[in-house]
Amino acid sequence: MNAPAIISIMTTELAIFPLNAVLFPGGVLPLRVFEPRYMDMVRDCMKTQSRFGVCLIAQDSPTASEVMRKPGDAATPEAIGCTAEITQWDMPDLGVLHISTRGHERFRILQRRTEPNGLIRAEVEMLAADPRVEVAAEYGACAQLLARIIAELEEQFDAAAKEGEPPKPFPFAEPYDLADAGWVANRLCEVLQVPNKAKQKLMELPDGNERLAIVNTYLHQRKVL
Repeated sequence: MNAPAIISIMTTELAIFPLNAVLFPGGVLPLRVFEPRYMDMVRDCMKTQSRFGVCLIAQDSPTASEVMRKPGDAATPEAIGCTAEITQWDMPDLGVLHISTRGHERFRILQRRTEPNGLIRAEVEMLAADPRVEVAAEYGACAQLLARIIAELEEQFDAAAKEGEPPKPFPFAEPYDLADAGWVANRLCEVLQVPNKAKQKLMELPDGNERLAIVNTYLHQRKVL
């Protein structure tokens, strides 16, 4: 009898930044960093050109509420998150770092530990990217809605720049792929006015087309489409 095949899972270690936000692959997430553990994490990532992991703070975490959270507490992260690449940084004030990040791969936490300074490090497995699927005709209105949102935001940002307002990170990163179901779904999920737990469940879905179908249903129910 042949021995059963051994399935090897490729894992890596990530520093984890638990937040009251959900990062999607391809998404833009600006962050204001001031806690020493995360300042050190960002410095290490920039030095080594590596990424860190962003996870939503689990709702059952004792630090899920910003009111309850104390400096140095290690929040409990959701098991699935998204890696973040630092694309821009600035330090307008001493001890406060402003960074812009972009989401890349989703991952699942296998094991985690909390270091003495409160930083969480985790052994993670990377999850497969959404297969690229063309936006189906029945979801075409979703892509059209997203195109209008992007155009309106570009006009607003251009007007703000002409008024001399300080620049802010644009909420969407190019290239725009309005023909890809997963990309359209992710960008609409980011702007939906729904609880973060709902966004987390959408981000965890392994199929971008399924994610878009749910968003399409929600937008029709809310008479947005």
